[in-house]
Amino acid sequence: MSTPATGTGAITILMDKSVSGSVATTGISGTAAHIHMAPAGQNGPVIVSLTRTAANVWSVPPGARLTDAQYDAFKQGNLYVNVHSAGTPSGEIRGQLGQ
Repeated sequence: MSTPATGTGAITILMDKSVSGSVATTGISGTAAHIHMAPAGQNGPVIVSLTRTAANVWSVPPGARLTDAQYDAFKQGNLYVNVHSAGTPSGEIRGQLGQ
């Protein structure tokens, strides 16, 4: 699928497994955004639902934390942010989280 949508952001995951940060998008009318757990090129379950905090901005809710397994997946590069739209409810843009 081709899309004009783009996104930028910063998601921080600390050693205590706390999660913070946000992503901003352009060229997409997002309906939802999440952090998912899966390697690049694969789809995985939602582990953190992001909250719309401004037009085209999605933020990690206060107090978000990963489980041990999710933190291990993060260390292996197996978490990603996905922004969904009405036209592509499975996710229109995606960015893998790195350390």
